[in-house]
Amino acid sequence: MAIYDHTRYVSLTMEFRCNLKCVHCMIEGTMDRLAPESDESFHNLLDHNRRTRQWSGLILTGSEITLRRDLPDLARQAREAGFEHVRIQTHGMHLGRPAYSRSLVEAGVDEFFVSVAGCDAATHDAITTVRGSFDKTLRGLEILDEYPGVATITNTVVTEESYRLLPAVVDRLAHLKRLTQMEFWLYFPMAETDEKGLVANHLDVLPYLKEASHKAQALGRSVEIKNFPECLLGEDSALLVNDQPQLYIDPAFWDEFARNGFFQCPYRDRCASTQCLGLNTAYIEKFGDHADRLIPLNTGSISSCTQANDLLLS
Repeated sequence: MAIYDHTRYVSLTMEFRCNLKCVHCMIEGTMDRLAPESDESFHNLLDHNRRTRQWSGLILTGSEITLRRDLPDLARQAREAGFEHVRIQTHGMHLGRPAYSRSLVEAGVDEFFVSVAGCDAATHDAITTVRGSFDKTLRGLEILDEYPGVATITNTVVTEESYRLLPAVVDRLAHLKRLTQMEFWLYFPMAETDEKGLVANHLDVLPYLKEASHKAQALGRSVEIKNFPECLLGEDSALLVNDQPQLYIDPAFWDEFARNGFFQCPYRDRCASTQCLGLNTAYIEKFGDHADRLIPLNTGSISSCTQANDLLLS
């Protein structure tokens, strides 16, 4: 069960630089072209929320938001404008410096959404392509663990290179006290084809995804799964949460996003799911449409989906 209400958050893209080169990066070819939201837009949003209280949480994001030297000041201004929560989305490396983490917490950042690509230094660093990145990110999460009132969330992008690691990722982070939610985002290439060979077959991913989800829940974590067919999840279908906070980003991003071609499914016209994004163009080009595996959801169909899921795992 999700513990964060996405409708109560607004996300602002304030940076388009990054000091990692993750192999699964969605926007690596567009970072030089996309423009971050201006300081004027930031202040306009604060003024709007000060008047309307439309949102309770502000998410500061970007390719790597901690590259903004004024990040603590942005968080401080957001809190002064009435936001109850300020979250940053980050690869977490800079959080490994205690003084920096403390500056963010003292400025009002109380939620940290941190990307964890692998289960150890070898696997994580191979995906981020920066040696030492795992140790710094893990150290950052452990530093944040010492702050009362701070919540952490992790995200792991699920690719051909990472899906077998998912249960081990959960195990590696089991000691964290303030890790409230773990998210697993199925990779999509922002293109019509999978040029990098990173799109993984959902049928191969499924047992690892379910094992990781169950392990996380057993540790008291909430779980959200993104971009996976709901019917394949069976009794775990409630973990599919494709809702997102309202996002302010350069409009050119959406032109690239549209190339994914989501919502393709042979049963789309008779499926009652409100969360499923179906399959995308690159996935179908690589693995087909799984017409023999997918099952349209309708009232009372959860039992049949569970039976289909059991067949997949047998």
